Amino acid sequence: MGNEERLIRINELAKKQRESGLTDEEKKEQDKLRKEYVKEFHNNLRGQLDRVKIQNPDGSVIDLKSIRKKHDK
Repeated sequence: MGNEERLIRINELAKKQRESGLTDEEKKEQDKLRKEYVKEFHNNLRGQLDRVKIQNPDGSVIDLKSIRKKHDK
């Protein structure tokens, strides 16, 4: 399931939850879809940030990916 289809289904379940409530199975599906969506969002954001470069006043350039790698160790 693509991100767009996942988001549509999350919204359908949220609407149903407000209107009439969800079954236990639908609640599990909603939780699973939300977790997948957040995980994909974080991965996309991390990918974008890994491509960001910062230029210091002295002209040197640092990329955020190298800073993150140092911090993760």
